[in-house]
Amino acid sequence: MMLDGFFNVTWKEPSNKRVKPLSRVTSLASLIPPVRATPLKRFSQTLQRSISFRSDSRPDLFSPRPWSRSMPPANTKRRDSKLWSETFDVCVNHMLTSKEIKRQEAIFELAQGEEDLIEDLKLAKKAYHDPMLKLSIMTEQELNQIFGTLDSLIPLHEDLLRRLQEVRKSDGSTEHVGHILVDWLPCLNSYDSYCSNQVAAKALLDHKKQDHRVQDFLQRCLESPFSRKLDLWHFLDIPRSRLVKYPLLLREILRHTPNDHPDQQHLEEAINIIQGIVADINIKTGESECQYYKERLIYLEEGQRDSLIDNSRVLCCHGELKNNKGVKLHVFLFQEVLVITRAITHNEQLCYQLYRQPIPIRDLLLEELQDGEVRLGGSIRGAFSNNERIRNFFRVSFKHGSQSQSHSLQANDSFNKQQWLNCIRQAKEKVMCAGKAGEMNSEAHFILSPNGSRVSQGETTLEQMDQSDSESDCSMDTSEISIDCDRMEQTNSCENEKQIETNV
Repeated sequence: MMLDGFFNVTWKEPSNKRVKPLSRVTSLASLIPPVRATPLKRFSQTLQRSISFRSDSRPDLFSPRPWSRSMPPANTKRRDSKLWSETFDVCVNHMLTSKEIKRQEAIFELAQGEEDLIEDLKLAKKAYHDPMLKLSIMTEQELNQIFGTLDSLIPLHEDLLRRLQEVRKSDGSTEHVGHILVDWLPCLNSYDSYCSNQVAAKALLDHKKQDHRVQDFLQRCLESPFSRKLDLWHFLDIPRSRLVKYPLLLREILRHTPNDHPDQQHLEEAINIIQGIVADINIKTGESECQYYKERLIYLEEGQRDSLIDNSRVLCCHGELKNNKGVKLHVFLFQEVLVITRAITHNEQLCYQLYRQPIPIRDLLLEELQDGEVRLGGSIRGAFSNNERIRNFFRVSFKHGSQSQSHSLQANDSFNKQQWLNCIRQAKEKVMCAGKAGEMNSEAHFILSPNGSRVSQGETTLEQMDQSDSESDCSMDTSEISIDCDRMEQTNSCENEKQIETNV
């Protein structure tokens, strides 16, 4: 039997056999295995990943709207990769060694990446910024906040691409690139303002998606071929991802460059330059992220304000946790203070209202709780409750004089629980180690440097970023709360501070 010319249907007699009903499927997403949520967000001084604003406490902001179209398939269309040997139809013979071919491939990848980057940056302006401005979907001020200094990055990368193309020979090979990179890389300092703006830009973009006109426009773009099924934030985040890729690209070129090649020294110098630039931008971006959240803390009373928050320049991590009553809390771990808040909407912005007094890390007591050990709702013993509800708890408490607090906090899963524990322990260790150094300073006062100036004996510095972070969004970067105690090794004072967890 043919229906509407589309489907072949074979008629079958009705069956009296009872069939187990299928659970209702409300969306295509219900058919996809859930991805582990990441309630712990790290905003340390690293650009290894995209800045993420998963508003776990505000799922209503991103739920499907009546006017929203169904989402397209999740798989994105990526550009076809191009190889140097294929692009220039290179005939591999005795004149070209395997090492030289790999070197040319690496140089070509650098140039091709610049070309792709320029194309995407121009696309972001032409297909997103300009139409939204012309159609008054967003104001010029809002677009300037979201797109930042993206316009200024286009000519910068066009300059590098032009230089690389100029030194390319007719056969497609390139002899020297080191001197070009040494001369051009300092221009990347202009990324400072762009990367520092990304925190506020992402927050504003997510907020504007609540506007049905914005949501509809972005959805139409997502469904159009030009976007390759990539959303707007992907294009805005491309410069950051390109920035952190330069050290890898340069090392790859250097790895296949002979030791006696003139490029050897220049490439080593170029790698040092880009590492210094990335490290500097990391620090400024981290400070910008920390300041962003500090400005969105709402105090119910003046007594909740704490100088430890005001003086913080680093946000070690933050994310959503639940207490033993099931209340969703958003917890921030700054350098020297733990702040427990509730996410609220204030003046149409997502803000964080302090739930309790801030807890100084120095006086914080941390206890890892076994599954089933927590009382839920203050009365029901966890052992008689839903097994999932009593897992992944830890406790933070504080007692100072008449003031005391105790919070049993539940992480999303065992992995995130361990992240929180590690992060708090290392923050505690750093504070205690710094305090020990302060005690030494008060006793020994100052030592004289070779030039006669007075220098603090317990001076410490932040450890450099760990470049081997996992690609997982929920991996933990503890570089922010690591500490360089090399200058205090002679005292061995920090060795006695390794045990920093105190059981309640």
